[in-house]
Amino acid sequence: MPNWGGGTKCSACEKTVYHAEEIQCNGRSFHKTCFICMSCRKGLDSTTMAAHESEIYCKSCYGKKYGPKGYGYGQGAGALSSDPPRHAGLQRHDSKPRPAPSHSTDNKSSPKFGCSDRCPRCSKAVYAAEKVMGAGKPWHKTCFRCLLCGKSLDSATVTDKDGELYCKVCYAKNFGPKGFGLGNAAMLE
Repeated sequence: MPNWGGGTKCSACEKTVYHAEEIQCNGRSFHKTCFICMSCRKGLDSTTMAAHESEIYCKSCYGKKYGPKGYGYGQGAGALSSDPPRHAGLQRHDSKPRPAPSHSTDNKSSPKFGCSDRCPRCSKAVYAAEKVMGAGKPWHKTCFRCLLCGKSLDSATVTDKDGELYCKVCYAKNFGPKGFGLGNAAMLE
């Protein structure tokens, strides 16, 4: 169909979007009625949307699909796995008996009950019921906090740098762009 002086094309339905009905997100245009979550089909606005590559979601569906996994983070206990972690090269296929585990009183040096994941914040074992993934590492839900302000984090507020977790506000203040109009007050004389 020809574009008779109309606006740009909607990224969802590919029909013409006129200025009065246009919503822009990540450089793409949408009809107001097409600006919906790709999962639950709920209507979105600038405060409720989250984008992943060329897809748009409500914050709830985005957190479930791309956020940290673990109890209390969108998936619930039903999605947790009780399978032991698999490590490349450590599986044994022979029938030789394994030595009994040594019982040490040092909590940080030996994992309890076969758990091998350690929280980067407190160095204690992380079990499946309390495990949250962030920055590619397992964390306790209680340790999943901003390093600077201590605010509890979730999939919508977490940002990582060099293996540490930050809330978006602290990250922007310490590692974001600097200058007038970018969160820093201008010096007036």
